[in-house]
Amino acid sequence: MSVKALGIALKLTFSGTNQLVYPQTWAFTLVVITCVLTQMNYLNKALDTFNTAVVSPIYYVMFTSLTILASVIMFKDWDGQSPTQILTEMCGFVTILSGTFLLHKTKDMADGPGLSTSLSMRSLKHEEDDGFGEGIPLKRQDT
Repeated sequence: MSVKALGIALKLTFSGTNQLVYPQTWAFTLVVITCVLTQMNYLNKALDTFNTAVVSPIYYVMFTSLTILASVIMFKDWDGQSPTQILTEMCGFVTILSGTFLLHKTKDMADGPGLSTSLSMRSLKHEEDDGFGEGIPLKRQDT
């Protein structure tokens, strides 16, 4: 709501009606700056703690959910709509959430690990376990 109020104040100021003389404009500016800094702080903490592939879908879903909720509250979006239209919007939203979830969960399942990757991982595990650095022989060596 503060973003919208600040946007209107800036629009009026640029059109010639100075809104920067009112304390409400500065209060809205302070709220917007505080919200942006808080969001950036926690987003950076999340990216430091978790993988980007985890943070990005959650951030996208939360941003979309809260934007839809804010528009429903601020613009009374559903007042003039039939229950069928509301249900259709909710189904579209669930589809977006499901797609984001499925993309996140199946991103590593494209081809699966190949045989060479599996064997090399097994060899690395063997090297770590005994400390000698001798891997599992892949071929029989003739002497």
